[in-house]
Amino acid sequence: MIKRLLVPLLLFAFCYANAETIKTDVLVIGGGASGVSAAVQCARSKVKTLLVEQGPWLGGSMTMGGMCILDANRNLPSGIWGEFRRKITDYYRPRLGYDTSHNSILRFEPYTGAEILKKWTDTVKNLTVKLKTPWTSIKKDGTGWDVTITVNGETVTVVAKVVIDATETGDVAAKAGAKFISGFDSKGDTGESQAPEKVSSEIEDITWVAILKDFGRKADKTIAKPEGYDPALYACLKGKDLKKMLKDGNIPNDKYMIKWAECGNQYRATPEQLSTEHRTEFYKKARLHTLGMVYYLQTELGYKNLGLDDQFGTPDNLPYIPYIREDGRAKGVVQMVLDNIYAPYDHESKLYRTSIAIGDATPGQHYSDPNAPKVTYLPFPAYSIPMGAVVLRDLDNLLVTEKAISVSHLVNASTMYPSVQMTLGQGVGTIAAYCAFFKSTTKHLNVRVIQGELLDYKGYLLPFTDIPQKDPHWRAIQQVSATGLLKGIQKPNSNSIEIRFEPNDDVNT
Repeated sequence: MIKRLLVPLLLFAFCYANAETIKTDVLVIGGGASGVSAAVQCARSKVKTLLVEQGPWLGGSMTMGGMCILDANRNLPSGIWGEFRRKITDYYRPRLGYDTSHNSILRFEPYTGAEILKKWTDTVKNLTVKLKTPWTSIKKDGTGWDVTITVNGETVTVVAKVVIDATETGDVAAKAGAKFISGFDSKGDTGESQAPEKVSSEIEDITWVAILKDFGRKADKTIAKPEGYDPALYACLKGKDLKKMLKDGNIPNDKYMIKWAECGNQYRATPEQLSTEHRTEFYKKARLHTLGMVYYLQTELGYKNLGLDDQFGTPDNLPYIPYIREDGRAKGVVQMVLDNIYAPYDHESKLYRTSIAIGDATPGQHYSDPNAPKVTYLPFPAYSIPMGAVVLRDLDNLLVTEKAISVSHLVNASTMYPSVQMTLGQGVGTIAAYCAFFKSTTKHLNVRVIQGELLDYKGYLLPFTDIPQKDPHWRAIQQVSATGLLKGIQKPNSNSIEIRFEPNDDVNT
């Protein structure tokens, strides 16, 4: 009897010994703008960090999704986002005609952005990056988490003190049991005057971006007619100023980022279609819609010289993933609403005092459904993102970024922007590093210590545009203003509003 029991016990011990386990302080799942930024910050804060990305590139929507023209936060070079801007500018600086001014719109080729991010992360101590590495499960383990990933076809368990969900659609948090909401919040839910009276399930459309290259006037790069092609879907393009639209989408080396609204490559999405069960089939349809637009541009509008750039190496030469503007939003410790942006000092919550990131992206409205609620935004101020928006209400040591952060539908239309997400990722990384370093949890966070670490690495707390980082008083101004003792001033600038410190004004407190 003893011998019979001994054999299976030995086999179990052998299998257990050969099942690889990786221990790390912080595990970042998702290598998009926020994920890379979070991982770099964690590693710089001297905690062991592992970043896993199921795709072949880092950068998420701004590289794998082709969203490679970034106009938000260009007056706010916060921390890691500011570094990324400089790395892109330095790369293209020798190229004739590239705009290198300090606040220019950032334009780059997707694979170049991915290459810069990979070379950058390879040089950061305490950071390990694994590409083409999907995750499969997550479960609680004491105050930390056990996550299974697949490395070169083998299942590996990662034991982490803190997990950051930096996926585009909050898949990790959802699998862990976080509660989500999606679509329009009602006016009664958020107190936002611009919100509709009733809740609506409508979310913003996605766009499968196309990167086109000009191969010369005589070239014919017409693609094969896509499956299900219907020219009527793109007919309104005949009335557009296509030369201006192409110019607006110009990126280096005679290429164009095509992200056109209305009858372009914008494509209606629902939360159900973006779910893991239906995502693959939905993505196939969205890709075909973009290919149909490219075919229409080439055959009906005479742009056969514009062909799909082959930098992605995909069968259809489209980006790996779509540009997703919205999905489910997790329930966090706090919910950031429009009043926290328009009147941060007057709102009773005073959430700006717990800021970990800043943004100034002008919110857009991207709906194919004519019945979607219509929203009119007032000129939009720059803003601070509070710590509680990334901390889940019911799950310790699991932080969220991207579209899963705890904001209202109307706020998400700005915070989802990649350059805003890169500033947010740095803040989230600082929180995760705090928990790992001090062996604490997200229920016991010291906001001033976390903000101090963020300031050490040049991350903004308040979006002041008139106090540059080179100013000797920059840090002091950021710290004091985060307490509310000194307040910023809103200054209208076209359809946006800058936040200024106005150092020469009288002090009011």
